[in-house]
Amino acid sequence: MANDAVAGNALRVAPAQPGATDDPVHGVLVAFARDLVNDVDDTLSAFLTREVDALTEIDAAMGGFAATARESVLAGGKRVRPTFAYWGWRGVVGGDAPLPTVLPALAALELLHTFALVHDDVMDASDTRRGLPTVHRAAAARHVTAGHTGDPSRFGESVAVLIGDLCLVWADRLLAHATVPPARLLEVRRCYDQMRIETIAGQYLDVLGENDAANWSVDQALRVARYKTASYTVQRPLLFGASLAGIAPDAPLIAAYTRYGLAVGEAFQLRDDLLGVYGDPAATGKPAGDDLRTGKPTVLLMLARQLATGGQRRALERAGTAVGVREVARLADIVADTGAVGRVEHMISDRVADALAALGTASIDETARTALTGLATAATTRRA
Repeated sequence: MANDAVAGNALRVAPAQPGATDDPVHGVLVAFARDLVNDVDDTLSAFLTREVDALTEIDAAMGGFAATARESVLAGGKRVRPTFAYWGWRGVVGGDAPLPTVLPALAALELLHTFALVHDDVMDASDTRRGLPTVHRAAAARHVTAGHTGDPSRFGESVAVLIGDLCLVWADRLLAHATVPPARLLEVRRCYDQMRIETIAGQYLDVLGENDAANWSVDQALRVARYKTASYTVQRPLLFGASLAGIAPDAPLIAAYTRYGLAVGEAFQLRDDLLGVYGDPAATGKPAGDDLRTGKPTVLLMLARQLATGGQRRALERAGTAVGVREVARLADIVADTGAVGRVEHMISDRVADALAALGTASIDETARTALTGLATAATTRRA
């Protein structure tokens, strides 16, 4: 189940120092990460049950549609965004504040994430997500099985767009269930809205880059990473959590969270770039070499083109047209031979170091500091 995977994967809190795996504090944090994910999942499950029941009353077909949306939310995932938001909140309030008051807001970030994933899969024409058919592919298959008229692919994409939209509305509704003072919730909404705007901006730049890959640059690829991933995966969730705690927007901790979140978020995406070419499909849930097969202008591919010799560059122009497994594997070897993989690994290390330096400047709850230190490493050394 997802919770067990989380405990041993991206949400596992790494030891603060080498050799500290037997540290009892580390053990407590690992157990707490598991408990937090369970709490978020329980909150989502209870909320979605009510929402699915309400939609079923409209029409039985709506019930099936809403159930598909619910399954998309609850079908695994690392719950990275609620976790960073939690530690952003905990870093301000310490260990005594009651978690149930903010749990709906933390869980709402997972609904926002599902919205982004479902729409992203349509735009990327992806076949799988977390090892299962993507929403639009599954809906298209149901269209065929049911013997409906019309284009199954078009139907599947339409259903997926509506499911993503529904998750976005559900995120707003669940966020409103947080029991914090109205004025504070307004500040939280400002942070949440900015997160959504930056996510859409990053997604548009990603789409643009895929359609203008020949003219794309490393700087533009990094900008996509900053707004599509860093903003809504780490940086804004941390600030969202701080807003839930009622911290002033100009407090010094906000600057530290912003620096940490940008660094870890970019490193998170850079790791994704590497996994998109060299990841194990059993762990990533996606075919190996997908980014090379589609010619996605990631930082990794842009660096490879920048560092390539003339012959290597001509070969890399095949990215986006390669279809065979051997051809994709050959392109992956060429990317590594250019030195781009080592360069990206160095960029990840530099960003993690900058994130930890930012934490060192912050006045923050010490348990939260330990957790965020571990998460900076765990989120950027993952295999999925």
